[in-house]
Amino acid sequence: MPRSRKVRILATLGPASDTPAMIRRLTEAGADAFRINMSHGDHADHARRIAAIRSLEAELERPTTILADLQGPKLRVGRFKGDKAELKTGQAYVFDRDDRPGDATRICLPHREIFEAVEPGTRLLVDDGKLVFRVVAARADRIEARVEVGGTISNNKGLNVPDVVLPLAALTEKDRADLAFALDSHVDWIALSFVQRPEDVAEARRLIGGKANLLAKIEKPAGIDRLEGILELADAVMVARGDLGVEMPPEQVPPLQKRIVEAARRMGRPVVVATQMLESMISSPSPTRAEVSDVATAVYDGADAIMLSAESASGRFPVEAVEMMNRIATSAESDPTHYARVHFTETLPDATTNDAIARAASDIVRTVGANAIVCFTSSGSTARRVARERPTVPLLVLTPSLKTARRLGILWGAHAVRTRDVHSFEEMVGKSKRMALRHGLARGGDRIIVTAGVPFGVPGSTNVVHVARLIGDELDRHKAG
Repeated sequence: MPRSRKVRILATLGPASDTPAMIRRLTEAGADAFRINMSHGDHADHARRIAAIRSLEAELERPTTILADLQGPKLRVGRFKGDKAELKTGQAYVFDRDDRPGDATRICLPHREIFEAVEPGTRLLVDDGKLVFRVVAARADRIEARVEVGGTISNNKGLNVPDVVLPLAALTEKDRADLAFALDSHVDWIALSFVQRPEDVAEARRLIGGKANLLAKIEKPAGIDRLEGILELADAVMVARGDLGVEMPPEQVPPLQKRIVEAARRMGRPVVVATQMLESMISSPSPTRAEVSDVATAVYDGADAIMLSAESASGRFPVEAVEMMNRIATSAESDPTHYARVHFTETLPDATTNDAIARAASDIVRTVGANAIVCFTSSGSTARRVARERPTVPLLVLTPSLKTARRLGILWGAHAVRTRDVHSFEEMVGKSKRMALRHGLARGGDRIIVTAGVPFGVPGSTNVVHVARLIGDELDRHKAG
C-alpha cells in the first residue's frame, strides 16, 4: 500500500539496523529509502545490507531505493606527543609538513593543497570547530596562525577550511573504489560529498555513466556560492547541515536550508534535508520538542525527503526514530495550512508541453476533486515534473523500468509501480483505473487524473492529460479479479 504521507523518509543503515529483520521493521515503520554510508564498514558489510534490501523488495513487491553516500576527502591534522596538546587562546601556532609528532607549538598538516590555498585571514577549524585558528602567514610548507579559540587538540582530528575553495577533487581514490563497488551492486543513487563547484558534479557524472542518479551534498560555503550551477548538473541535492554548521555560523544554516530547498524545488530537483534531525533519539526513545519542530519545518518547506543518520544507523532506538519521523511528517501534512505553506515557493513551469501538462494535472485535481494523479513514464522525468507542483493527492507512477521505479523513492508523493507499458489510449485509461484501485488510491465513483505521452513509449513526450472516473462495475470486476 502507498504511504499516506508525501514527504519521504531516508534511513541510514549501520550496526544497529543492518539485519534483514531490522530492515523489514524500518520499512514497516515508514522508511522509504535506505542510505549506505561508505565512510564506515567494508564492501562485504555493504553488500550484505544491499542484498537484504533487495530480498525484502522482491518479497514485498515494492521498488526500494538505495543511496550510496561517498565519504569524500577527509582533512585531518597529524599525531601528537602524548596523543594531545593544550592550546591557549591568543597564542601562536604552526601547521607544517613535518611528519614528526606535534606539540603545543606545532603539528603536521599532511595536505599540501591547504598550504596552496590559504592566505592571511583564512580560518582553520579543528575538531568540528571546537578550536579556531586564523592564518597570519602561509608558505608552501608552513602556515603560521593565531589561536582564536583554544582547547585540547588531539590525534587526527578533522580540519575544515571554510573561507577558500580548496584545489581538491571531490573524489578520492577510496571514493573511486567505493563508487565502482556501488555501481556494480546496482544502487540507485550516488551521494557526492565535498562538492565545491559544478565541475565536481560533472566529473562524478562522467564516472557514473548513467548507471545511477547523482545527488550532490551541499555542505561547504563554496557549494552555496555555486548552487545553481550544481543544481543544473545534479539529479538531486542534500542539505548536509552537519558540515554546513561547522563551516558557517550556525545561525546561518536555517536560512540556507530554506534557500537550498527553494532553489531545488524551482529547478525540479528532489531535495533531502539531513543531519541531526532527531539527534537525541540516538540514546533516548523520544525526541526533544525542538527536534520535532525541526522535522516539521522541513516538511512545511516542501522537502522531498528527510533523513535519519546515526539515529537509525547506530542509535539505541532505530525503529522508534523512523516511527517518530513518520508521525511528525504525517501530522504536518494533515495541517490545513500545509498546502499553502508548501506553495510559498513558486515553481513556475518552463515553456514546454511537459511542464504545461504537469501544471494542468495539479490544477485539475483541485478543480474536479480527483483522488490521485496517475503518471506513465519510462525515464521518471514526467513524475518529477508533476511532483514539483506539490499536488494535494498521491502520485501513482507506472513505469516498465524497475530502475526508474527504484530511483523515484526519494521523490515527493510518488508511489512507483513497475508494470508493462501501454500501447493505446484505451489501454492507458484501463490500466490507470485498475492500478489506482489495486493500490488503494481510489474507489468506485472517484476521479483520477492520467498523464502520458503519445506516441506511447517515447521518453520526454508527455502531451496528454485525461480525467477518468471509476464506476461501480469496474470496482466489482477488480474485486472479482
